[in-house]
Amino acid sequence: MKNKLFIFAVLLVVLIFALLNLFFKVDQTQIAILLQLGKPVRQILEPGLNIKIPFLQNVIFFDKRILDYDSSPAEILTQDKKNLVVDNYAKWRIVDPLLFYQTVNNFIGAQARLDDIIYSELRIVLGRHTLQEIVAIKRKELMKEITINSNKSSIKYGIEILDVRIKRADLPTENERFVYERMKAERNQQAKKYRSEGMEEAQKIKSETDKEKTIILSEANRESEIIRGEGEAKTIQIYGDAYSKNTEFYEFYRTMEAYKYSIDNKSKIVVTPESTFLKYLK
Repeated sequence: MKNKLFIFAVLLVVLIFALLNLFFKVDQTQIAILLQLGKPVRQILEPGLNIKIPFLQNVIFFDKRILDYDSSPAEILTQDKKNLVVDNYAKWRIVDPLLFYQTVNNFIGAQARLDDIIYSELRIVLGRHTLQEIVAIKRKELMKEITINSNKSSIKYGIEILDVRIKRADLPTENERFVYERMKAERNQQAKKYRSEGMEEAQKIKSETDKEKTIILSEANRESEIIRGEGEAKTIQIYGDAYSKNTEFYEFYRTMEAYKYSIDNKSKIVVTPESTFLKYLK
């Protein structure tokens, strides 16, 4: 009787364990593949409750969310023969879990495969462009091209690469000082050129200004001489007209003015009584 109870208890435990292992749940953030004796038989892409054969089948879950790939910095040779240390990252996700399991097996294998694919594309694409184009001019277009090419290579592993970006791009430490010195020399040369062109332009402006100044002063002097000559001619004409109308009064007026400016308390004049200068004082 005791043996029957023991066997029944064991069978009950096995049955409960089997029932517990009959069902499995796939979360909304997961995809899964069902293995039977180590061989994949089915992939589950939608969340929900699923059934498996206890003891014969097991489930491997994968994260279906967008994942991060962050590689170690690596050197790239640009078209203008510059060594560039590139630190890049990427966004990727698993789109075919069965193919993913068969080719790279797990997350570590996927990281290793992404290293090969992305670094290879970086080396090829960036190697066709100069340092200036990579850093400042065509960076966005180059990243788009690398993303497309990398995705074409990764899709056969069940991986979709959504975006590849350069986090940092630096020159190797031993080259930085040389490059900075050359950039400094180029900037100094450019500055000297600008200063020389500025001085040349300033000299042109100064010469033009001096020329205009000379012309303006010459014209002003000429016009002032003309006006002065016309004024003097007008004065002479007025004096002539006045003198011709009353010569005696004009002579009397001019003599009075001469007295005013030549005779005062300190003046001494020696003249003969017959002098015409004193005829209005007699």
